Amino acid sequence: MTKEELMRKAIELSIENVKNGGGPFGAVIAKDGKIVATGVNRVTANNDPTAHAEVSAIRAACEKLGTFDLSGYELYTSCEPCPMCLGAIYWAHIDKIYYGNNKTDAKNIGFDDSFIYDELELPKEKRQLPSEILLENEAIKAFQLWEKKEDKIKY
Repeated sequence: MTKEELMRKAIELSIENVKNGGGPFGAVIAKDGKIVATGVNRVTANNDPTAHAEVSAIRAACEKLGTFDLSGYELYTSCEPCPMCLGAIYWAHIDKIYYGNNKTDAKNIGFDDSFIYDELELPKEKRQLPSEILLENEAIKAFQLWEKKEDKIKY
């Protein structure tokens, strides 16, 4: 499939998902013009705030391929990824993102992620969501074990 055909599939998924009670987002993961996995936004349908189209497609692709590393794959998504999805895309090592709508288009229909970008720029003590370090001397033990582990799988 061409890039345009893959993007049209992501757009088609987004349209069908609206008709099926989900959000207006669809995603396709492909390699060499072949679809490996798809995902749609099921946040409200599944009561899962992480069930965005891109994350769902990444989960499906990784499960199908038996890997957490999607190097060599591309993502086609109906809208510019939000901060959470962008983080997942980076962690999955996807080579390239193609998107249809941009974050301003999403904001205009009520999907505004700008507050997250704004919050990340602030010092922790000025963010709306309070956070504090707790039991760091105990928590560090897992990191120390990991550091010494000889058979760890790096990612």
